[in-house]
Amino acid sequence: MQHQQSDQQNLALSLANGWGKLERRLDGALGGVRGISFAEYRILEVLARTTGHGCSRVDLAEFVGLTASGVTRALQPLEKLRVVTTRKSDRDARLALAALTPSGRTLFEDARSVVNDVVAGVLGHRPGKRHRVADLVEALIDD
Repeated sequence: MQHQQSDQQNLALSLANGWGKLERRLDGALGGVRGISFAEYRILEVLARTTGHGCSRVDLAEFVGLTASGVTRALQPLEKLRVVTTRKSDRDARLALAALTPSGRTLFEDARSVVNDVVAGVLGHRPGKRHRVADLVEALIDD
């Protein structure tokens, strides 16, 4: 039995397929060069933007699209590598805040260049293509 897919469904499937391929490339490049996954890189990237205050697991989860327990599992190996540290919040002892260590900031800076290289290789040096993709993604997430 054959069924017809709508243009919207084709678009959604194409985006998911493209994202999956990009994520696998990024995972491979980061894992081979820096020993981290792209999901871990995304956590490091959020922490790099928090500049010293730290970030709760719930906030990290929202920023990177994981559950809070997924973030907890992702932070554990980063803490063992001493690239991330967690501490209790000064305001609320129930709240743990994650932050980059100096070696974590160095790892993030190195990994960022790997991500930039992979993305440049995927999108090429055609700014128009990058802008069209960015516009499409922004349109999709704009509520």
